[in-house]
Amino acid sequence: MSDIKIQVKQYILDNFLMGGEPEKITDSVSFIEKGIIDSTGVLELVSFIQETYKFRVEDAEMVPDNLDSLEKIEKYVRGKLASAG
Repeated sequence: MSDIKIQVKQYILDNFLMGGEPEKITDSVSFIEKGIIDSTGVLELVSFIQETYKFRVEDAEMVPDNLDSLEKIEKYVRGKLASAG
């Protein structure tokens, strides 16, 4: 598992699942479909991503294709970091 996936998974476990049920979060599980994160949680997740990876998540980028699973977040973050670097 990549560092990005590990960091994001730990954040979700600590803040949304209160440290429990790590098996619920696989690489491809949809956070929204499984009820792990709601719309307010997405905003919290965006704040975490911005603070951790030091880039701004634009409003148009706050879509499930970028933020609804560990795989999607990793791809999104890597893309943003590559374009900034």
